[in-house]
Amino acid sequence: MSAPSRLGRYPVRRRIGSGAFATVWLAYDEHLDSLVAIKVLADNWSGDLHTRQRFLEEGRYLRKVESPHVVTVYDAGELDDERPYLVMAYADQGTLADRLELGPLDPGQALSVVCQVGEGLAALHDRGVLHRDVKPANVLFRTVETGRGAQVLAMLGDLGLGKAMDVSSRLTMVGGTPTYVAPEQAMGEALDARADQFSLGALSYYLLAGRQPFQHTTLAAAAEPEPPVPMGIDNAAAEAVVLRALSRDRDERFADVEAFTAALAEAFDGAVDEAPVAWIPVDDERTQASGRPAASGSTGRLSPATGPGRRRRTPWLVAGVVALAIGATSGWALERSSTSERTIQNDARTISVTVPESWTAQVDPDPWTPSEGGASQPALAVGSRTGWNTTAPAPGVFVGILAGDKLPTRVPQHPDCVNAGGEILDEIDGDASKMVVFTGCEGTEVVVERVVRVTTNYLLWEQVRADDSAEALRVLDSIEVLGY
Repeated sequence: MSAPSRLGRYPVRRRIGSGAFATVWLAYDEHLDSLVAIKVLADNWSGDLHTRQRFLEEGRYLRKVESPHVVTVYDAGELDDERPYLVMAYADQGTLADRLELGPLDPGQALSVVCQVGEGLAALHDRGVLHRDVKPANVLFRTVETGRGAQVLAMLGDLGLGKAMDVSSRLTMVGGTPTYVAPEQAMGEALDARADQFSLGALSYYLLAGRQPFQHTTLAAAAEPEPPVPMGIDNAAAEAVVLRALSRDRDERFADVEAFTAALAEAFDGAVDEAPVAWIPVDDERTQASGRPAASGSTGRLSPATGPGRRRRTPWLVAGVVALAIGATSGWALERSSTSERTIQNDARTISVTVPESWTAQVDPDPWTPSEGGASQPALAVGSRTGWNTTAPAPGVFVGILAGDKLPTRVPQHPDCVNAGGEILDEIDGDASKMVVFTGCEGTEVVVERVVRVTTNYLLWEQVRADDSAEALRVLDSIEVLGY
């Protein structure tokens, strides 16, 4: 599906994801200078009045709630083809399902997520709304800049199954995810807030025990659940709290979600990681234009740009640190590749880089549009195969210009790499720079992220994937930028 240029008044950056009923696009609010997520009803459902009504109800339910732990709806509208859309807060850190693919949470992090999701549910319940589909894919994360740094907050999203409690008490549509759904919901009975508490209990079990409490594949199985097996965690009090929330009889559960999360926090002696600082790696592909590395200047994470017409040399001190980080042998800096090399330029001939001949299978000399908006900027991407920096990690280099007056607080992270070195702050030809070296990476041994502040208004962002340190540094050293 090709990206539309605009949705309403919002320029579109790229598609974030899609499902059976809707597609979500990353877009830019030019008036408020911020990224937003726009959810658009799928065209094959535009004529279904029931589905259309459910879609619009989601926006209304979300709009009723003012909580940092429920996705905010900023705007709504209708496209020329009469499909409705919702403009919502952008979850720049992905979903809990994404995070769990990287590994389990520690107990403090798990408790933090559960308590934050509990706050979101409590806010919904206070406004008379049930969520009815609490699961990892519907727990979203976003970065909020505070005086203590970048704080990651959990939010509830996707109220496609949400219902007002007074409606649920009279007529309930059977739905939900079998692994997390309450028995009474699976049976189509009248619901109250304790149904969401059951789902939060199932989520808590998963985060703390590292496995699902049930293996239900159908709602029929969820309607008659067997007692979950022991969690096997070293906290009997916490296990008792979670199992109570998972009681088949809703009357045996806690009175409300707040009582459940309070009891769980007490079982951990209040050891909640209340303000996790960027503990979820940035998903670089979420904010990038297609085929380009991601930049997120609006959050202070990355705002690259370029240099004033001179070669960007790697200082000897930085090179030495890179060698140590990668464990290179002595004398590596004097080694030269025996393979032939080519110098590649972008279309405007403002950026050039010299790379091994084998790296030129994919050459993208076109400008790119940074994710924080604004005009397109010069860029150059060269790689050893298609998708080298997205779908199929392989040797390659990206160089791009972005408007920005200061170095980012954090460069893009690479969860596919075993080790991440510390930040290397230095000067290159008098320009401040920040660099991080990642090693043991998927597809290549080394990934280097570097940002150079080259003028008062521009930065240069360089990303290199290579099989060894010498090769990475030779490519970095060859980068030339003209006209800035």
